[in-house]
Amino acid sequence: MPDGSKTDAMLNMIEHGSTTDAPTLLIAHGLYGSARNWGVIAKRLGEARRVVAVDMRNHGESAWFETHSYPDMASDLADVIEAIGGPVDLLGHSMGGKAAMTLALTRAELVNRLIVADIAPVTYSHSQLPYIEAMKSVDLSGVERRSNAAPLLEAAVDNPTLVPFFLQSLDVAQRRWRLNLDVLAAEMPKIMSFPEVPGEFGAPTLFLSGETSDYVLPEHREVIKPRFPNARFMTLKGAGHWLHAEEPRAFVDVVGGWLERT
Repeated sequence: MPDGSKTDAMLNMIEHGSTTDAPTLLIAHGLYGSARNWGVIAKRLGEARRVVAVDMRNHGESAWFETHSYPDMASDLADVIEAIGGPVDLLGHSMGGKAAMTLALTRAELVNRLIVADIAPVTYSHSQLPYIEAMKSVDLSGVERRSNAAPLLEAAVDNPTLVPFFLQSLDVAQRRWRLNLDVLAAEMPKIMSFPEVPGEFGAPTLFLSGETSDYVLPEHREVIKPRFPNARFMTLKGAGHWLHAEEPRAFVDVVGGWLERT
């Protein structure tokens, strides 16, 4: 896929539900994810409102760029909101959560309420590079269906539950990944960090974490509360970092309930 530019590319969008009195919910996925990963969640939440899930830059059907910073991703989301009619309620998971926080801090007028799924506005020390190397290591020349690639990827990935998730980004017909792996690898330090952006977001904000995840720690609240003074914290029982995939019904119940109450 050729490199895109801000003047010729809008993020790919998948819409669910229809416009109601409730604000549109915009969903930003995490690293290596896609709008399609959120189909079940978006469809259920779409029973009460319009839901728009996007492919972030360098992912899915969206354009490829040479950069992958959070200000870039926040600007992409701002373009979408202005195109679909805002302000919106904004839900972001992991990388998408950091992009959502960056947008809320810099363009608060575009965001009614914010839901951050299992991430904090901090720099993390771990790297996701091994997963890029794992995907690159798969010989796609003989792959006729995703099931052909599964054992090849399982041999290179430490967590077998992630294999079906990664395979959703495999374009079997073109024998390519719908991920700009080279740029994601080069920009990994930016993805693992959080930008130095000023301001605070005072509207209702939910930080929803997985019970067994270590991405949002108690000490992170000291960083979160000054930037998001109206933040509330909830934990999804039995879930890890991929909380929406591991406990989809509970995730929908918590998010839908919070949106109804606030």
